[in-house]
Amino acid sequence: MSDHVVLLSVPGLRGEDLPRMPRLSKLVSAGDRAPLAPSFPCVTWPVQASMLTGVTPEEHGVIANGFYWRDRQEVEMWTAWNEKITAPQVWDIMHQHDPRLTSAVWFPMLSKGSGADFVCMPAPVHNPDGSESLWCYTKPTELYGELRDALGHFPLHHFWGPMANIKSTGWIVDSAVVAAARFRPNFFFLYLPHLDYAAQRSGPDSPAALAAVSELDDTLGRLVDGFHEAYGDSQPLWLVASEYVITPVNHVAFPNRILREAGLLSVREEGDGEHLDFGASQAWALVDHQFSHVFVKDADRQVIVKVEELFRSVEGIDEVLSGDERGKYHLRHERAGDVILISSPTSWQAYYYWLDDSKAPAYARTVDIHRKPGYDPVELHFDPATKSIPLDATLVKGSHGAPASHEYQRGVLLSSQKGVFVERSTADIHLAELVLRQFGV
Repeated sequence: MSDHVVLLSVPGLRGEDLPRMPRLSKLVSAGDRAPLAPSFPCVTWPVQASMLTGVTPEEHGVIANGFYWRDRQEVEMWTAWNEKITAPQVWDIMHQHDPRLTSAVWFPMLSKGSGADFVCMPAPVHNPDGSESLWCYTKPTELYGELRDALGHFPLHHFWGPMANIKSTGWIVDSAVVAAARFRPNFFFLYLPHLDYAAQRSGPDSPAALAAVSELDDTLGRLVDGFHEAYGDSQPLWLVASEYVITPVNHVAFPNRILREAGLLSVREEGDGEHLDFGASQAWALVDHQFSHVFVKDADRQVIVKVEELFRSVEGIDEVLSGDERGKYHLRHERAGDVILISSPTSWQAYYYWLDDSKAPAYARTVDIHRKPGYDPVELHFDPATKSIPLDATLVKGSHGAPASHEYQRGVLLSSQKGVFVERSTADIHLAELVLRQFGV
């Protein structure tokens, strides 16, 4: 058992990256190592929710990085709060066991409103004049002022999009060191996203992606040194977990275009182009990396069957699941699509629904993750010359989200001490129990 535990959630971390990471390798040299399989869907929000609750999306309710609320016909992409997680999280269980046990959660988007004692996450403020202030949601509220004074504003523009780089992860690390020194929480959960960017943009084995591995290792060294000083003699147990592994892709599927050509998806003309009409559509797909939830109006069984038939032989689509079949991956949930489309490991899915690029909505060419009805990694290819995003989904060279059926789709779980876990293949849902065990829960 340990008095303090630090869990690093590192998307894109692979076992083969460790030789390029001397600081991380030194940290875990005397500890345990095991392959780690993410739960499907293998994307940020569902995996983090699975890590922190110990249950699957069927129970915690986080079925993607975004939600479609059928009753009000609205998409909530990358803006959900913590109450969307419908199962107790590590800090909730720790509080029930012993109210004196404290937790900090640093930068998972779903942490806003969580029961953790200390929280920091990115949150832009949209001002009445149209400008945007860069800040963070923190708990306690005044903590962001202290972090800003010590470190400057959080570099939000470096968190995602064409300017995404080590600056954002560096700020996360530096602010976590400040919080560790001040609060010394028993459990500290940190999300370090840096490996996500170049691997999706140019492929996980590209020179840029390998350079990112070295950049992250340097930054991790700063984190370890800062926490060593902050915790003093009460050195924490470190756990390092891959959220998922990014695999090379050479193909993209367009579910919404297929649904539109079949007469199932409807659009409406607006001043800036065509917009997806959720209410009028018989079926449309909320895409998220290598899977999508297809929502069928009124769950019409005939339409569901038609959707299944449409995608059975589509290139790049490995599985088409509906009804109880969704239970194969623990996704029989009211928030899930009526049909779930799963890509092959070398393909991904783009949200594009227009058939003519001249009719694409204005947001399609901008970095605007909250307005788009699906995830759009093409934003990483923003063109400074034209100040727009090229509408070419084939530019994306890495993706994730498909079930981790193959060894190369699995990441790694590491610890700084020996005997913390059995060195055999494990799943992300086992991490909550692993953490709680350290506190005698």
